[in-house]
Amino acid sequence: MLDAASLARTLERVAREILEHHPDPARLSLIGIPSRGVELARRLGAIIAEATGVSPFCGAVDISMHRDDIGARGSVPPVQMSRLPRSLQEGTLLLVDDVLQSGRTCRAALDALSSFGRPARIEYAVLVDRGERELPIAADYTGKVVAPGPGERVFVRLHPMDAVEGVWMERVESSRRHSPKANL
Repeated sequence: MLDAASLARTLERVAREILEHHPDPARLSLIGIPSRGVELARRLGAIIAEATGVSPFCGAVDISMHRDDIGARGSVPPVQMSRLPRSLQEGTLLLVDDVLQSGRTCRAALDALSSFGRPARIEYAVLVDRGERELPIAADYTGKVVAPGPGERVFVRLHPMDAVEGVWMERVESSRRHSPKANL
């Protein structure tokens, strides 16, 4: 669906859309949802900094203990350190994730953020929106919208954590579909 070059162009377009709504990047914090959302937030921050000369805060929010599927997963994801701006009440927090499907990851991120305080404003950016919502959550900024068929899964791979870079869809066997390692 996206090779490395088209992925870079997609992120540039999303960064421009973000800047249209947030002309002062100093009042914007890009908060990645581990693991690939953190890298996407970093990349968006770099594009914004290059375009404006101002680097927005780039951080992460750990959602591992806020997931509602911990009992259904084969293992508990490792806890990671959250890196958030000093004050959540100033500016906008922009949650960044790789794939939006059910909405449950975003809900877990919102729950995690609430344990640190009450953010003034939260927005949501995703690289890929694949539909199939289970919760009423929508992205404010979307790189690509896809409609996979039954049994198809969206895979996002990013350097440096992955050997290849890009986004693609594959058919996944039903036994792997709900495996926590199916999207690694």
